[in-house]
Amino acid sequence: MTRLIAPIVLEGRHVMLEPLDAAHETELRAAASDGELWKLWYTSVPTPDGMRAWIDTALDQRDRLGAMPFVVRRVQDGVVGPVVGSTRMFNVDETHRRLEIGHTWYAQSVQRTAVNTECKLLLLAHAFEQLRCIAVEFRTHWMNHQSRAAIARLGAKQDGVLRNHQVMPDGSLRDTVVFSIIASEWPTVKRHLHYRLEMPR
Repeated sequence: MTRLIAPIVLEGRHVMLEPLDAAHETELRAAASDGELWKLWYTSVPTPDGMRAWIDTALDQRDRLGAMPFVVRRVQDGVVGPVVGSTRMFNVDETHRRLEIGHTWYAQSVQRTAVNTECKLLLLAHAFEQLRCIAVEFRTHWMNHQSRAAIARLGAKQDGVLRNHQVMPDGSLRDTVVFSIIASEWPTVKRHLHYRLEMPR
């Protein structure tokens, strides 16, 4: 199949994103255990025992549907460190030049740092400047107020809410909040993200 998104390493000052591989399982287990992220019922972070199946699903999505899952490595003082999370480009619509960024989670110790801001800057720059996307979507659970606020802080605009959109693993029904950034907004969003990275922390 032709692929809109070829495997690529995306590097910044604070993070490096590299394509997910089965060999990352041990590091991903450790990252998810930092804060026991799977205990947030409205997210889909895998348990350590479920990590292998989660990776297999992500790689299947890559091979069959053109997605591109990444692991996120922390970079400090130019030194590339361990895996601290994962993110993904998926729901790829090559005809209409759209994709979604999601399945994102980070170890608790790097939350509220520059990690997420720079991850999104790298992914959005690749989507709009290299892949020539006309729109990039973000989706999250209605109850995930932290995620909704983080997406809005990026400069994305809320498109709407999909009611009873998905059945969660525990059987509950998820209302999904949909946000997007369109190509004409990207220059302003890009400047905003650079500004946020330049702010003292």
